[in-house]
Amino acid sequence: MAESTGRPVVDLRSDTVTKPTPPMRAAMAAADVGDDVYAEDPTVNALEAHVAELFGHEAALWAPTGSMANQIALQLLVPPAHELLCDADAHVVTYEMAAAAAYGGISTRTWPAVGADVDPETVAAMIRPDGYHAVPTRAIAVEQTHNRGGGGVVPLATLRALRGIADRAGVALHCDGARIWHAHVADGVPLKTYGELFDTLSVCLSKGLGAPAGSVIVGSAERMARARVIRKRMGGGLRQVGVLAAAGRYALDHHVERLADDHARAARLAEAIAPFGVLAGPVRTNLVPLDLSKSPLDAAGVAAAARAEGVLVSVLGPYVGRLVTHYEVDDAGIDHAIEVLTRVLRG
Repeated sequence: MAESTGRPVVDLRSDTVTKPTPPMRAAMAAADVGDDVYAEDPTVNALEAHVAELFGHEAALWAPTGSMANQIALQLLVPPAHELLCDADAHVVTYEMAAAAAYGGISTRTWPAVGADVDPETVAAMIRPDGYHAVPTRAIAVEQTHNRGGGGVVPLATLRALRGIADRAGVALHCDGARIWHAHVADGVPLKTYGELFDTLSVCLSKGLGAPAGSVIVGSAERMARARVIRKRMGGGLRQVGVLAAAGRYALDHHVERLADDHARAARLAEAIAPFGVLAGPVRTNLVPLDLSKSPLDAAGVAAAARAEGVLVSVLGPYVGRLVTHYEVDDAGIDHAIEVLTRVLRG
């Protein structure tokens, strides 16, 4: 919990609001650095090799943001004027400023938003082959965990089915794995098992893990060589970036397994507010989705009332809110949030 004007503030807007811990800052300060545009930063190189190994791929490339990492991966898989399939609430088409079209010239087509409950046969029926006047499908993107799907975890069986569909159709499969660490902890699926199912993955170091910046693209050595060129073109070629890579490596070494604590605290929050009929779906990880359409207050009203008592809530739409647990919210913070939110929702 942070302190503001003497009152403890419980910030549940996102797991991106965390600040580096003192040991993480020490690792950043001690990082051995070089020029990463020349691929001479030893700390970045070591992080990339480590993440590639975690997912069982040949190579990886650090990028400043998750959006850039996703968009680089999509450009690797989908040529201009070809098609990407994803769900209607996918981060790559919802929160990335139409970058697939603006930077990659990529056409996108979506299946209805169902969060993590993807139907492989629905996806299979959407794939377009090469043909006269048709925009051919070149890749499918899946989000793990699913942000607008309330932190839902796409089941391993579903992912395996999608891999088979992609192989039979001759298209690629990308994972927007911004919170794949949460899925790994929630379901116990090894990271290499996830890795073997996808042609490319983007994995985030700042959502939940607490690094101040950075995502990593994972794939073949050939693709990562091309990714380095695309990253430079997009303005992501940084210099002595080892100070940020060191934070990411510390996060991977120390902040993954503890995500179970965030999941447990999210479950406590969900259990406490469930009687008010505002849960938008089941809570599997660290996201608690709110549907306030039947509440006396809309999302902005709930957020304003909670903020007045030191609890910050994310507003995603007129009647859509979200609570996100992370390592800066301890059990006492959850107790305070439950006390405030139940009082607010009671009206």
